[in-house]
Amino acid sequence: MQAIHMPSDPNLLEVPVGSLDLGMFVAELDRPWSETPFALQGFCIREQGDIDCLRDHCSYVYVDPQRKARLGTYSKRHAPGKAKRRDSISIKKEFTQAKVDFASASQTMEKVFTRIHSNRKVDVEVIKSAITPLIDSVFRNREALAALVRMKDKDDYYYQHSVSSAVWAAVLGRHLGMEKKSLVTLALGASMMDVGMTAIPDELLNKEGKLDPHEVEEIRAHVKTSVQMMQDAGTRDTKVMDILACHHERYDGSGYPLGLKSSQIPPMARIAGLVDTYDAMITNRPHAKARPSFEAMQELGDLKDTLFQGSMVEQFMQTVGMFPTGSVVELNTGEVGVVVQQNSQRRLRPRVVILLDSNKRKMPSPTQVDLTSYTSVDQKTPTMWIAKELNSGAHGIEPEEYFL
Repeated sequence: MQAIHMPSDPNLLEVPVGSLDLGMFVAELDRPWSETPFALQGFCIREQGDIDCLRDHCSYVYVDPQRKARLGTYSKRHAPGKAKRRDSISIKKEFTQAKVDFASASQTMEKVFTRIHSNRKVDVEVIKSAITPLIDSVFRNREALAALVRMKDKDDYYYQHSVSSAVWAAVLGRHLGMEKKSLVTLALGASMMDVGMTAIPDELLNKEGKLDPHEVEEIRAHVKTSVQMMQDAGTRDTKVMDILACHHERYDGSGYPLGLKSSQIPPMARIAGLVDTYDAMITNRPHAKARPSFEAMQELGDLKDTLFQGSMVEQFMQTVGMFPTGSVVELNTGEVGVVVQQNSQRRLRPRVVILLDSNKRKMPSPTQVDLTSYTSVDQKTPTMWIAKELNSGAHGIEPEEYFL
């Protein structure tokens, strides 16, 4: 049974989640913040999605009436109306700019990692300058940049992984309601969490097959090295250092180096650990081939509340999708297309542009379908669904061209 929570401030009002309204300021929850996916301890409800997320984790919350004064009183209910869109522009419009920003960030990070290899020096300000445009892109349309990350070839795993991890972390952090300053901190930590790997010999990093116990310890030492390198670079942000030090800790205490568990792991480190694992799963590495995102998400689902906080995994699935934007997919009809937009409420039923017919012949013109619209008369049984995810480039399809 959930313990009764008493608010720290007697002026806070207890409000059932079902009675929340747009504009209310949530000051406290009916449980510790660490038991939820919310990265911010206290936030203003800006859209219906915030209420939906609260409903998934809480029965009631405590709101600060003083923070509502400009929007009306609690004694009178206001119709929430249509919630504002999270994204300010369309995927297609953002994709072109995101492509430029991602390419610039990748080039910068390649130079940063090359420099680190030679002199072990990290230029934090240069990294921030590369990451900030990506954060801006996530605010405009998080699906566009996420789709782009999945489409890009990754020539050097570690520097590309640093950029990709920063993007995935920012996408999830934005979905959880984090503001820009916090997202920059989160993305910076995520981009640098494996910088200590540059001190490990290439032959060990590229080794195929199982590592022996000594090699495992050598790999794990990258955590301490990463922390030291960022300290030497003058980083004093404790949240960045928490990410570096704790992104390999796991929710059940099975991680390293300290064996922290549950709320002992800083929230940003929990996010970083999750996206680090996801990006590794969907990327070709010396000892493992890339897996379809659907398979990676299924495995993360199996790891809920063991290796990763279950509610955070759920939120990641919701924002990225089981079949992420940019995925090449085959429908149960045999037709093939590209996922072009997520459905946050029904993650298995996104929008798809159909490009090939059931015989795998090119359609006269691409047709966009909303899979939620294809159901039986009783609206309960789907009649069209995604049967499987295909590799990017399958049947000669290059997803990128459908976003330009």
